[in-house]
Amino acid sequence: MKILGIDGSGLVASVAIVEDDNLIGEYTTGYKKTHSQTLLPMLDELKKMVELDLNSIDAIAVAAGPGSFTGLRIASATAKGLGLSLGCPIVSVPTVDALAYNLWGQETIICPIMDARRGQVYTGLYSFESNGDFKVVQPQCAVDFNEIAEAINTNGQPVTFLGDGVPVFKDKISEIVKVPYKFAPAHLNRQHASSVAALGAIYYANGDCEPAADHRPEYLRLSQAERERMEQMKKEGKA
Repeated sequence: MKILGIDGSGLVASVAIVEDDNLIGEYTTGYKKTHSQTLLPMLDELKKMVELDLNSIDAIAVAAGPGSFTGLRIASATAKGLGLSLGCPIVSVPTVDALAYNLWGQETIICPIMDARRGQVYTGLYSFESNGDFKVVQPQCAVDFNEIAEAINTNGQPVTFLGDGVPVFKDKISEIVKVPYKFAPAHLNRQHASSVAALGAIYYANGDCEPAADHRPEYLRLSQAERERMEQMKKEGKA
């Protein structure tokens, strides 16, 4: 089984090819360029480096959200366009789940935190069973950081944090998290398309995929522009 993974949900842009239990190749960058400038050139370079025949791909796994609205749209459009042209299905992988999957085998609770602005985070709680099975303790959500901290304290187990929200909320973590905690190292603390592809392979094997034409990103909340428009409509008595 050969899976193409794509992640443009955050500052990181990443593409990867996973075949069965092997990572054939991955191209990941966190440099400040728009994903419209990076994803397709990265995929083309990866294709050349590993001599990939795109027609040999069984499915395309994409980090489907939440995350950057623009990044999600670009990544999803890229995945959808490829899926339509190649005639292969899309596996929509929850962004926060894939981020947690970076820490496969971790014995603590895993808490990815992506900065969603205005004091909120895209987050969830995860763990791995003794047999390696991935367990969703609390599904991905968009909440105030204090809310996920409360859930962590209530759970009572040690936790490992990762994601671009760590530097933003590091001080708050030290103030309000009462359980032992640590932070993932640099090579594991951001999105990786290899994790999207590896988790996507599991979903695909279970039949959890969709035709490319049906794929849509999962934003979890309205964009800032949409929120501002709603607020304005309320002020004008139109909502």
